[in-house]
Amino acid sequence: MLERTFIHIQGIGLKTEQNLWKRGFRCWDDFIERREIVFSPERDAFIEEELRDSRANIGNIAFFKERLSAHEMWRLYSTFESEVVFLDIETNGGFDEITLIGLYDGQTARTFINGQNLQEFETAVADFKLVVTFNGSSFDLPIIRRSFPGITLPVAHIDLRFLLRKLGLKGGLKSIEEQLAIRREPEVRGLGGFDAIWLWQAYQAGDRNALERLIRYNTADIVNLKPLLLHGCAEMKKTLLTA
Repeated sequence: MLERTFIHIQGIGLKTEQNLWKRGFRCWDDFIERREIVFSPERDAFIEEELRDSRANIGNIAFFKERLSAHEMWRLYSTFESEVVFLDIETNGGFDEITLIGLYDGQTARTFINGQNLQEFETAVADFKLVVTFNGSSFDLPIIRRSFPGITLPVAHIDLRFLLRKLGLKGGLKSIEEQLAIRREPEVRGLGGFDAIWLWQAYQAGDRNALERLIRYNTADIVNLKPLLLHGCAEMKKTLLTA
C-alpha cells in the first residue's frame, strides 16, 4: 500500500489521492512515467521529485513516519512487515509498575517478567522499526517510556484501537476479537485486565501456575493483534481503492 500512497506529499489529501487513482495513477511509477500534465508543469515536477525521494527512502521508515498522520501508519505494514513487533504490557493495576511485557514478531512470542528478565526488553525491542498495539498510545507506550527512561522504541506505531474504530469495530480488544470470530484457548478465554492483576498477585504469593496462566493470557493478547492488523489493513485498502 505504501507505494500507492500519495498523501505523504505536501498538498495532497485523501480526496486528491483517490482522484489520482481514478485517473490511472495507481502507484508512484505511474505518476513518474506520466505522459500528460496532471495538475500543472510546476506542481507535477514537485510531486515527481517527492516520489523519487520516496523511492530512494523506501527502506527508511522514519521518512514516512514524519510525513504520514498517526491514523495512516497502517500503510507502512506491508513494506516493513519483517520489522514489525506486536506488543502488550501487564501492570499491577496502576501506571507505576509493569509486571510483564509480551513481544511477538509474527512467528515467535517472548515474555519479559518483572523480577526475572524485564530489563532485557529494552534490547529486544530495539530490533524493530514498527510496533503494533491496542490502545498503546494511551497505556502501553507511555508506561514503558516512564519505566525505561531513554528507551529507543520502534520509530512508527500502529494503534489498532483507532484503526479498527474507523472500520466500525468498537470496544475493547476481547470484544473486537469476538466480533471477528477470533477465539482464544479455553484456559484464558474470558480473562481480562483485572484477572491479569489477580494472577500476578497470586504469583507473588507463591503460585507458579498463576504466572504461567498470566503469560498465556498476555501471549494471546499479542498473537491476536496480528490477525486484527491484517483485517484492518485489508479493509482500509479495499475501502480506499474502491471509493
